[in-house]
Amino acid sequence: MTAGPVRYLVVPTADAAGGARAARFGDKTLLWVPADQRLGRASRTAPGLLLVTQMGRSFQNDYPDVAPVLDHGRHLVISAADKPRRRSNNCWRIEPLRAGTTVVDVPPVVPARADPFVADLVADVSTASYQNDLTWLANLPTRHSLSAGFTQAMDFAADRMVALGYQTGRTPITVGAGQSANLVGDRAGAGTNRGLVIVTAHLDSINLAGGSAAAAPGADDNGSGSAGVLELGRLLAGSTWQHDLRLILFGGEEEGLFGSKQYVAALPPAERTRVRAVLNMDMIGTRNTATPTVLLEGAAVSSAQIGALATAAATYTGLHVETSLNPFASDHVPFITAGIPAVLTIEGGDSANGHIHSANDTLAFVDWAFAAEILRMNIAALAGWLELAAARRRPQPAGSVVAWGPGRLDVFAVGTDSALTHKAFDGSWHDFESLGGVVLGPVW
Repeated sequence: MTAGPVRYLVVPTADAAGGARAARFGDKTLLWVPADQRLGRASRTAPGLLLVTQMGRSFQNDYPDVAPVLDHGRHLVISAADKPRRRSNNCWRIEPLRAGTTVVDVPPVVPARADPFVADLVADVSTASYQNDLTWLANLPTRHSLSAGFTQAMDFAADRMVALGYQTGRTPITVGAGQSANLVGDRAGAGTNRGLVIVTAHLDSINLAGGSAAAAPGADDNGSGSAGVLELGRLLAGSTWQHDLRLILFGGEEEGLFGSKQYVAALPPAERTRVRAVLNMDMIGTRNTATPTVLLEGAAVSSAQIGALATAAATYTGLHVETSLNPFASDHVPFITAGIPAVLTIEGGDSANGHIHSANDTLAFVDWAFAAEILRMNIAALAGWLELAAARRRPQPAGSVVAWGPGRLDVFAVGTDSALTHKAFDGSWHDFESLGGVVLGPVW
């Protein structure tokens, strides 16, 4: 195969050898050499090849006539002869393809010994709870950053956080000529020298072709990540942690990361140094590959956090993990630019998802079991970063109906909001504290 003055070959990574220049994309390696030179004498970059990083199929939708040399999820390699006039926008970026680059890695990961408490936390991931939240968000006509639907979505998320015990606040942001907001929920840790762990997603959706008033259910992009923040927040609210926890739902992401850029810019230096990890979820709901695959994207500053997530995936899930140190186009990027360790978790092979940024990004394309696996990986890593101080006492289930005295019958049930409800024999109802979905026996 050729591209202008360059000869290239795509081979399985395990077979890559010889003196040709190379760039690795997971299980594939692209080899190249100028046509008039022998192997081993190629330049530091491929003079006829360019690297494209995209969200979904955004570049391919803008340039359907460009045939990629290599297509691997959010990364493409194209011929320089096909280079568009524009080098980037909010959805895709073009840069030279450099020799010796591992654009996407498949790290060898050995499972760790499962921690019993973390295993219980992982097991408590509720597909039903997650599905309820995501369904509510995706049923809004749009969550465009400047729409009434976005405000409704933020109201809904704020109510959920308050019910879980988070201190919430809304920070105004500028999105173009309009005003939107970020939602922040805080839960203090119990340690004396507390760090900060941040869990984020963008709440807004968009229909690029239809405009701000068009239908934009945004089920995968990014109702899946927003509902993930609420589910992880629910799970983490059941224990006391050494470090502070912060949940953030950003506005203005689709227009150019406005919410996260303005949040990071306003973050005081002392607060920046406290951050132990930022976990960003963007598009975790659609399974695009035969093997359930997640991409962990960060930078050198977040390599330890990427490693922790990969180990969590190997220990507690069946996910196949790929990694990239080529961050782009989501809310982890402003944190990384500021030197703060941040990681994006995103569905693997996302370029196969052609529904985002349109009216077609609906619940029909959400794989609930796959999304739950990513949440299990994420909660396991978060438990390590937050460091357990005290687990809430979790009594053993005694069944949903318990008789504990003559003429006494008590019924205990858990609703979809995980609130425990007790009904005594006389027909009166008594509400008890939410205990994370555990059905208890009698309260003595």
